Amino acid sequence: MYLLGYFIKTGIRLGATRPEPRVSPVTQQKKTLIRLLTDASDTAFGRQYEFKKILAASDPVRTFQENVPMHEYDQMYDQWWSRARQGEPDVCWPGHTPWFALSSGTSNATSKYIPVTPDIIRSMKKISRRLFCDMAHFDLPAGLFTKQMLMVGSCTNLTPEGNHWVGDMSGIIGLNRPFWLKKYYKPGRHITSMPEWSDRIEKIAAEAPQWDIAFAVGNVAWVQMIFERIIEKYGLRHIHELWPNFSLLVHGGIFFEPYRQTFEQLLGQKVHYVDSYMASEGFFGYQPGPESRLLRLVTDAGIFYEFVPFNEENFDENGNLFPDARALTLADVVAGQQYALLLNTDAGAWRYLLGDTIEFADVKQLRFKVTGRVKHFLSVVGEHLSVDNMNTAIRQTDLKMGAGVKEFAAAAVQHGSHWAHQWYVSADNIYLNTAEFAANLDANLCAINDDYRIERQYALREVRVELLPHEAFYRWMEEHGKLNGQAKFPRVLKGNTLSDWQAYLRRTLNISTP
Repeated sequence: MYLLGYFIKTGIRLGATRPEPRVSPVTQQKKTLIRLLTDASDTAFGRQYEFKKILAASDPVRTFQENVPMHEYDQMYDQWWSRARQGEPDVCWPGHTPWFALSSGTSNATSKYIPVTPDIIRSMKKISRRLFCDMAHFDLPAGLFTKQMLMVGSCTNLTPEGNHWVGDMSGIIGLNRPFWLKKYYKPGRHITSMPEWSDRIEKIAAEAPQWDIAFAVGNVAWVQMIFERIIEKYGLRHIHELWPNFSLLVHGGIFFEPYRQTFEQLLGQKVHYVDSYMASEGFFGYQPGPESRLLRLVTDAGIFYEFVPFNEENFDENGNLFPDARALTLADVVAGQQYALLLNTDAGAWRYLLGDTIEFADVKQLRFKVTGRVKHFLSVVGEHLSVDNMNTAIRQTDLKMGAGVKEFAAAAVQHGSHWAHQWYVSADNIYLNTAEFAANLDANLCAINDDYRIERQYALREVRVELLPHEAFYRWMEEHGKLNGQAKFPRVLKGNTLSDWQAYLRRTLNISTP
């Protein structure tokens, strides 16, 4: 997105996308790994795993995979990133780490601390420029590129901690935009620095009539809340009465389709949607054109990818990586197979398990989709609740209320134009006050997971609990041939499983829930 100002200043029409790369993606990936190893060879991590010897090997890629272990977050943080957070330089990447991005919680911590370096910021800007170039495929009028862009992100008022700053990744990115672009990006720093999201929404709504927005970028749930507030404040029928040039939404972070119907009710005309794939660890790909909603992997912007087949040979039933798991390079992946991503980045992530699973639809064109997480998560608005989070919160609530919980499951359900969480809980005492149980559960989840706490203030409108006898869970498992020592009731209910469960409750217990 950073190319916007360039085209505005020069008046150049986006007539074509960037030229196709001159080398193959596999070659790009090998060159990327060699550069990463070279740059980090004198760091503590590089010395530990002898990067200089790896670089001198006849096959550096294979030698790297054979000699450097895979890391999940807790291992990477406890052994390495925590040292950088304490101020030690040259741990996993040269120099001090100026920023740490707060990401969703794990079983051992409220939030993850992901290192962010100037090099990975430059890599993200490079991909953003390409994304904007590829907007030429959407046949947008030339005049739109003189308009403004609404960037919906987190607070840019970061928290100082030692010799670095801590905050959300979108806030860190917001602080690193070129100064000459600030007049084209809305809202300005005087709004993005407000710590409370509700205050930012009100200020955005107050200044919205002064802007001419053509593009919006951000989590669709948050963009939707801004549009709803503007429409309500000014008594509009739709957002195009205020911003007639609004034509394209770049979104990411959560699955878009559940929001499409309610989002389009806020519009007066059709707009284009561009999916993107970005996390605190990096920017990995985006949708390059309107012909498909598939993403395209970017292979020459500071990240060397590895792909672990997501199967029983590499992961246990809880999504934990086996010590002898085997990772493939881009040269070996095939279409139709789910892979868990391993990252090596210019922020000092090394064979780091991101946690997402992807599936290639077209390996030659690098087209793929994100299929889920290696561990079950409930995240419809960006709350990122892991099963570990859910287990902990249920256990704490059970101890406080003496419910006698044995089984539980949760699902995301529609709540007007937003969302709610529906919990199904088996308890010895099914006559407990469900509202009190829900309130306690909600409070525990807020304390465990920062992302959940934030979304509960805005996009996640309600937490509902249905208390059930234990037999309800066991009979459902028996009906599905899963009542055995190895089977477990799914903690996160989605799609056909959720529909089947709800039908079962209506049939057996006359319980009807959304």
